[in-house]
Amino acid sequence: MPRVTANGLELEYETFGDPTDPPLVLVMGLSAQMITWPEGFCNLLAEQGYHVIRFDNRDIGLSTYLDDLPPTDLAAVMGGDFATAPYRISDFAEDTVGLLDGLGIRKAHIVGASMGGMIAQQVAIDHQDRVLSLCSIMSTTGDRSVGQGTQEALAMLLRPAAKNRDEAIEGGVMASRVIGSPGYPASEEELRAKSAAAYDRAFHPAGSLRQTAAVLAS
Repeated sequence: MPRVTANGLELEYETFGDPTDPPLVLVMGLSAQMITWPEGFCNLLAEQGYHVIRFDNRDIGLSTYLDDLPPTDLAAVMGGDFATAPYRISDFAEDTVGLLDGLGIRKAHIVGASMGGMIAQQVAIDHQDRVLSLCSIMSTTGDRSVGQGTQEALAMLLRPAAKNRDEAIEGGVMASRVIGSPGYPASEEELRAKSAAAYDRAFHPAGSLRQTAAVLAS
């Protein structure tokens, strides 16, 4: 797949539909690769008249890993000491705008899920002239008094990294059961296939840790 250079990083991306249609950028959430946006979903959006772009955020998937940064002390970050948080949501937002620049896109519809919704909001705040519309899905703002996840959901997001493929698949299925849609549940087979595909494409728990710190610090 192609890559774009943005903020000194290489961002892996994929497009669907006619490049002359209005652009729609899909921004995925914590620890999630761009393939978490299902290909069929992307094609449906393209059929509705959008040029759809999905991409891997920094430190995940096939985009640049920032493993040369100093270690992140997640316990300290959770306690309010953000000194070791390597970057912020605003940096993800700059990456997203850098992706637009690299693709020669002036304005786009920005759609984000979870952490991606936070990033999409930050793009709209910092670069309102680049945004045609904003859609923030199952996300929240920086206000700690609203939009907090359940203890069960937070425990899944903060669980220790899997040690092998089987653990990663089991963990992915369990996490999907906790944070997935209760109204439109996926089958066990589908969840296992998605978790396996994510692991086989790229498994980078160090990047997930840094992304978590970025959310907490923002």
